[in-house]
Amino acid sequence: MADRKWQRALKPAGSALIQMVLLLVGMAWLLDSGAEAMGYSWQWQRVPQYLFFYEDGQWWPAELIQGLVVTLHISALGLIGTLVIGLSTALLRLSDSVVGRFLSRGYIELIRNTPLLVQIYLLYFVFGPILGLSRFNTAVLALALFQGAYTAEIFRAGLNSIHRGQFEAAYSLGLNQYATYRTIILPQVLQRTLPPLTNEVVSLIKNSSIVSVMAIFDLTTEGRNIVAETAMPFEIWFSVAAIYLMLTLALSGLALLLEHKLGAQWKA
Repeated sequence: MADRKWQRALKPAGSALIQMVLLLVGMAWLLDSGAEAMGYSWQWQRVPQYLFFYEDGQWWPAELIQGLVVTLHISALGLIGTLVIGLSTALLRLSDSVVGRFLSRGYIELIRNTPLLVQIYLLYFVFGPILGLSRFNTAVLALALFQGAYTAEIFRAGLNSIHRGQFEAAYSLGLNQYATYRTIILPQVLQRTLPPLTNEVVSLIKNSSIVSVMAIFDLTTEGRNIVAETAMPFEIWFSVAAIYLMLTLALSGLALLLEHKLGAQWKA
């Protein structure tokens, strides 16, 4: 029975994979035809040296992989900050505190109605020096604040979807507020909000490319530097886009597996 369920679940994934392969093949043919019409000669054989290089008897990560590591580091810390800020803001919006609701609503409206690039500039040139933040910490904070505003609304919707009777039942069993949220409420909220939360994680990774304006050597900055040195904009930027694509697809697949696992646990 379980095998049949997995087979049904994998059929759409297989179909989507076939469609993606066909799309990539079509794009490759279109790009090759366009480059031939422009008289451009592809230099894909030069790209691997910017991924890894061999020296002293072992392989070492090159510029693009080093930039990917920085991007992953920023995204991981930004994700932790996003979840903390988002959940805290959602709880404040649903609290009985007038001040808490006012501050959380003001924060959400301010962040959601101003561009991320402007927020980065304000943090980097104004608030960062006042708070003594490094460029790296400023980038993490900017991403966490930006994505946290959107994540807060996702958490708020998830919390509102939980029936009030579950809170009352938990309190009647002697559970305090912390235990109620940790063992009963938040696991259900996670299950119900996992798809939109996955979208926010993907957006966080893509938005991390904007921190390159702060001279942080992430994947985008490394790609730009390589293009300036080699005059290979097509090959390098396609490689950078492919790395971002593989990263986000891996996260989406992981979230899909986690969603099935959580769903099976609750059904059991």
